[in-house]
Amino acid sequence: MLFEKKEYKERLKKVKDSMQKQGIDLLISHDPSNMNYLTGYDAWSFYYAQCVLVHINEDEPICFLRAQDAGGGYIKTYIEHKNIIAYDEKYIHTWPLHPYQYLVEIIKKRKWDKSNIGLEMDSHYFTAFCYETIKKGLPNSKIKDAERLVNWVRVVKSESEIKLMQSAARITEKGMKTAFESINPGVRQCDVVGEIQKTLFKGTPEFGGDYASIATLLPTGKGTSASHLTATEDKFVKGEATIIEISGVHKRYHCPMARTVLLGEKNQKKIDTMKATNEALDAGISVTKPGNTADDVAQKFWGVLDKYGIKKESRTGYSIGIGYPPDWGEQTLNISKGDKTLLQPNVTFHMIAVMQFGDWGVEASESIRVTEKGSELFCNLSRDLYIKG
Repeated sequence: MLFEKKEYKERLKKVKDSMQKQGIDLLISHDPSNMNYLTGYDAWSFYYAQCVLVHINEDEPICFLRAQDAGGGYIKTYIEHKNIIAYDEKYIHTWPLHPYQYLVEIIKKRKWDKSNIGLEMDSHYFTAFCYETIKKGLPNSKIKDAERLVNWVRVVKSESEIKLMQSAARITEKGMKTAFESINPGVRQCDVVGEIQKTLFKGTPEFGGDYASIATLLPTGKGTSASHLTATEDKFVKGEATIIEISGVHKRYHCPMARTVLLGEKNQKKIDTMKATNEALDAGISVTKPGNTADDVAQKFWGVLDKYGIKKESRTGYSIGIGYPPDWGEQTLNISKGDKTLLQPNVTFHMIAVMQFGDWGVEASESIRVTEKGSELFCNLSRDLYIKG
């Protein structure tokens, strides 16, 4: 297991405390990041039904897995083998059979079928069929949305989690430097991504990398005015900018970063816009400290953009930590106006500023840790527009 058993027990206690406040007796967590956080389970098995059960009166969570994946549960988790429950292969893509029908029977057998049950209603991989199966199979239970209960517990990191993110940051830096070196006129985008991925997986001599929850994002040319574009086989063109958004990953902990490269002669408009972007990021970072809110950070950030007449509608940050596809965000706090989430030491977030203007754009970001008295950046790499003449 990745962490000491004591840390997993502390996490479980925090989750149970939150369950008690929300009147939840039994929590069914489907988010693979939450499953990892609660038990240590880590495998590419999230494409099909699996979950962790947390009952308010049980000493350990229960890991509900496909029989084929039970071995991963024995290897990766800290929990006793009796608390790893495997469902039969007959439930795999054999409609109308479904693994949650077996899950319902387990809940009935344990006499939890009249409990207040919390579900992660908006979690990735929790399908409408999963919900309907639980609702129909447990008519005497009271079902409610757990409202990302475990995600919110994850927002404040332990020191051991911070160390993993710091390792991920070193990998991120190496990956971005590879991107800077590899992006040149006439080179295919896919070839550059191949080099970036090699660097991200290779990691450092001290620690290796892992797959990221989001593919390497590499919008170029007019594509810089859009979001979340991935590489093609097209070649880079002199005079065009390219945005790189990547994340180093260590033991499933992410540390994302975005930077912008310009091939060819200086473009003053892009240079000035990047300077304004960085000024806005610095303003937000300057008020990132315990006692302030996500809204305080956002207000400072947008205050600079307003000064320069730059419009940005999307949020400019979100909580990060453990991640599985399709997202490395924790789906909790947002750096946006109106988000009153209180910043505490070891809250970690990705503050990302993408500026788009119809047919061009620039972007930069930082992964940030709230410290006891302020904040610190996980990575150390200039945010200036990287110009390759």
